[in-house]
Amino acid sequence: MTIQWFPGHMAKARRQVTEKLKQVDVVIELLDARLPLSSRNPMIDEIVAEKPRLILLNKADLADPSVTEMWIRYFKEQGLRTLPIDALSGRGVNKLPELCQELASDMLQKRADRGMLARAVRIMILGIPNVGKSSLINRLAKRSVAQTGDRPAVTKSQQWVKMGDTLELLDTPGILWPKFEDQMVGLRLAASGAIKDELIDFSEVALYAVRYMMHYYPERLKDRFKLTDLPEDGVELLEMIGKKRGCMASGGYIDYDKASELLLRELRSGKIGQISLERPIDWEMEVTIGEPRSIYDE
Repeated sequence: MTIQWFPGHMAKARRQVTEKLKQVDVVIELLDARLPLSSRNPMIDEIVAEKPRLILLNKADLADPSVTEMWIRYFKEQGLRTLPIDALSGRGVNKLPELCQELASDMLQKRADRGMLARAVRIMILGIPNVGKSSLINRLAKRSVAQTGDRPAVTKSQQWVKMGDTLELLDTPGILWPKFEDQMVGLRLAASGAIKDELIDFSEVALYAVRYMMHYYPERLKDRFKLTDLPEDGVELLEMIGKKRGCMASGGYIDYDKASELLLRELRSGKIGQISLERPIDWEMEVTIGEPRSIYDE
């Protein structure tokens, strides 16, 4: 399966971001805690350049806490500040203003040294679609100022949002890269819900997800679907789940599409448990072969 999705407004958004960057003091890079590198736009370093940056791992409530700690160490080794948050519940969000002030301290000091009036720190929030930017802005503003939704590409314009006297945030549309260089990235994004469901093959995405969970989270699969043991084959497991949940087609056959959609819905909602869809080790071969791999890349 080849996943490509680059709506026209995203190309426009990239141009706008580049233009607005001159007005920004700190860049907030919002990633999905369940798949930080797969949910990271590979153009981001080129776009942001030397601007102070803060990595937010959103949806941390859905991710495996032990794996999130691995990612925090991973980004720390690259010299990047990282904060796990949950924009919907607000967990961790209260730490954000103070961290932004710290990252902008050099700029603030230079303004003070020049006798310039103090002003709010200007922040740009960047991230791929459906990673939670609008929910974060609404949480920070303590009011509904940004449109939210559980479908990707809800935000299609830019707006400045005032946060009292200390912060101003620039919301931007989600920017997805025009081509996935590695289809494993596409599968992880599709499993998380970052790609429109109309553009994915539920069965293929669910098969990837179930194989990954069979390797790292077998007990959670057994608990959720009330299974005593797991088969060795992912297709057979989807069949067992389909039978358990009544995903049947006429003639008594398993409706694999229905079973696959059910699995993905429960994965995305956290009903299976706190699941991370990638670990730093899944990207180790990038250093030697130039592209990300996972244990199921063939």
